[in-house]
Amino acid sequence: MRWWLGLAFATVAGFTAVAVVIVFDTRAEHAFRTHAQEFAVGNAVAASEALKQAESLEDLRTMTLNLAARRNLALFVFDHNGRLLTPATSDGVAWSSVPNHLEALAVPLERGRYINGRTDGSEFVVGVGGVFLLFWVLNRAVDFLPARFREKVRPYVFIGPAIALLLVFLVYPVFNTIFISLRSSNSQEFVGLENYKFVFTDDGMLISIRNTVGWLVLVPIVAVSIGLAFATMADRLTRGESIAKSLIFLPLAISFAGASITWQLVYSYRPQGFGSNIGLLNGVMLGLGQEPVRWLELQPWNNLFLMVIMVWMQTGFAMVVLSAAIKSIPDEIIEAARIDGASELQVFWRIIVPSILPTIVVVATYMIINSMKVFDIVFVQPANAESNGTVVMAERMIRWFFQLDHNGRGAAVAVVLFIAVIPVMIWNIRRFREEEAIR
Repeated sequence: MRWWLGLAFATVAGFTAVAVVIVFDTRAEHAFRTHAQEFAVGNAVAASEALKQAESLEDLRTMTLNLAARRNLALFVFDHNGRLLTPATSDGVAWSSVPNHLEALAVPLERGRYINGRTDGSEFVVGVGGVFLLFWVLNRAVDFLPARFREKVRPYVFIGPAIALLLVFLVYPVFNTIFISLRSSNSQEFVGLENYKFVFTDDGMLISIRNTVGWLVLVPIVAVSIGLAFATMADRLTRGESIAKSLIFLPLAISFAGASITWQLVYSYRPQGFGSNIGLLNGVMLGLGQEPVRWLELQPWNNLFLMVIMVWMQTGFAMVVLSAAIKSIPDEIIEAARIDGASELQVFWRIIVPSILPTIVVVATYMIINSMKVFDIVFVQPANAESNGTVVMAERMIRWFFQLDHNGRGAAVAVVLFIAVIPVMIWNIRRFREEEAIR
């Protein structure tokens, strides 16, 4: 009857996946209906930024067609005399100035099902029924095999679809991204390593690499250190340990974007004549008789201010994991060290830290990967990341892919990030194997 358990699990997973698709589909329809004009404005601004890269009229026309296709909008470009540079006419809904006396007009197009209708529930029938039928057929096929092979083959039959999905949605995208990174902005021409040359020579990209390295070094060190300190102190509490840990862990329940918006209330700045300053830090500054400060424009400290947000979020995770590791240390070892005259500081550095070092490595690795792909915290802040020098590599990747519509450069940044993660994972796997060998 074990195969029925797998079948039931697959059915529940199918229902859940389809429900998620329908929810997001409905929300996307509503968003497009109610925010069509804002959509056009955002795309006109993004198009303006992308068109800065055009070096000739032909290049301009090519980029315009690419932008229109990628963003599902009608995009028109005019010169300073009002002459249309792309062969189309339409009533405009959003304008945005473009350098070199050009202007871009973006008009959103209808998106089939998002405009004309809602889901009719067929996804449930096809999705769940298809999954059920697939596993039933595969299981019946295994029953026709000789008895000595059935139980050996059956596990692979059940994990086969999952492996196929991994290949399609994880392995294939890796190779496809590498392929795209070797091609032009619209993926039509082979450009070799030009996109990688841009990543390591462009001033903006070099700043993003520098900032990303700063995140990789400072965030894990500070978050793990504070988390370890909290875990050690919480372990000594006789009352209220669970409450204290819950309060410290609470920020982790917030998304990165939500945390970034929350901290806008801390760093908020309003110039004179634009209302009172509601930011916590500027409230303190005004209370001390000082002038308010543009915290997120204060270079290079603004990068540290953004790192504080991630440290605030990740400290709770480090504390919970490290606290569990500390509790797993036998009390006899710690008591023996105290009887031998070891101070509390010596017990901490010579007993506790070496005993939980593998756990510290795992937590630090998790935070390194999170720091490497940080995007939301930087992107959500109202201050311009590029002009304020707070850009990071993941933010550059999203910007080149989806805002400036340059597939090659966006893919090149993604590949560089992927390669940078590999040594961290290899080192972590080796340490895990060494620990397992000792056990």
